[in-house]
Amino acid sequence: MRTRSMFAAMFDDYGPASVLRFEESARPEPSPSQVLVQVVASGVSHMDGYVREGRFRDEIPLQLPARQGVSFAGIVRAVGRDVRSVKVGAEVLGHDPAHGAHATHIVVDADAVVRKPDRVPWEVAGALHLVGLTAYALVQELRLGPDDVVVVSAAAGGVGHIECQLARLAGARVIGIAGRENHDYLRSIGTRPVAYDGDLAEAIGVAAEGRSVTALLDNFGGYEDLGARLGVTKDRIRTSDRRREVEIDHWTAGADRAASIRLADVAELVSEWNLRVLVSGYYPFPNLVSAVEELEARHSRGVVVVGMNPSAPPKEYLRQRLRARYEASTAATA
Repeated sequence: MRTRSMFAAMFDDYGPASVLRFEESARPEPSPSQVLVQVVASGVSHMDGYVREGRFRDEIPLQLPARQGVSFAGIVRAVGRDVRSVKVGAEVLGHDPAHGAHATHIVVDADAVVRKPDRVPWEVAGALHLVGLTAYALVQELRLGPDDVVVVSAAAGGVGHIECQLARLAGARVIGIAGRENHDYLRSIGTRPVAYDGDLAEAIGVAAEGRSVTALLDNFGGYEDLGARLGVTKDRIRTSDRRREVEIDHWTAGADRAASIRLADVAELVSEWNLRVLVSGYYPFPNLVSAVEELEARHSRGVVVVGMNPSAPPKEYLRQRLRARYEASTAATA
């Protein structure tokens, strides 16, 4: 890589992950209100894929060729002359309103970044904006408290596993719907797991231990009838359509200082309140297509991240470690 150059993921037309390519260009200079960030890690989201595939052409029109990626964490390398809130060398996380965070360097408005707490690992910080703010907004809408029993579908997913923990922090009892291979993980974050198969309403009733279910967060889709069977009122059901609205709002957001303050709140929860964001795959940037394909296969729990210069063995070190631990624990109890 030449001095003052950068690489970014691009696509020339709508399509699957295979349409992504890397382009080298001159490193951008920040405008008076912007900062130049050297990206350390960037989250891979379903929204990135949906937009690239053309599912939201009406809501999110693209000018092709286009870049990809919205959530990132990195180091500020230059600041515009009017910027006072951020200094060169600061470690930050945030979002790229231009949707080009899958790159080695980006320029964003200073209001689009917040300080990265020292205790938050780079790979977690890089994914936090979209999944963290989506989960945070949906849980806040329900105003959960100690009297609540909330059911979360797709509970081990990127948004779902954060919702489970935020609901627990609010004092609610949390019941998570997930595949059986994720049940031990859900127990580890204080969530009572139930499987997709069988009579879900009955299984949830057992997990609730006689308490009434009062709220439902549906990340999977199609569980509104289940909510009705459980006696949950419509105003306390957040459907997958509502989740998509929230995600689109955060994905398309500009440099909104209020949103950045909420992101700082979520980062503080990770740093100080033991909100554990699970990274199931941490890929080197050149393996971005593999990272996207893993996420889109919907086999991973937690989040998938690309690192621009990861120091660990390439491709999937975290996923391999976690799966090895799971297999060892399963073998020990067989």
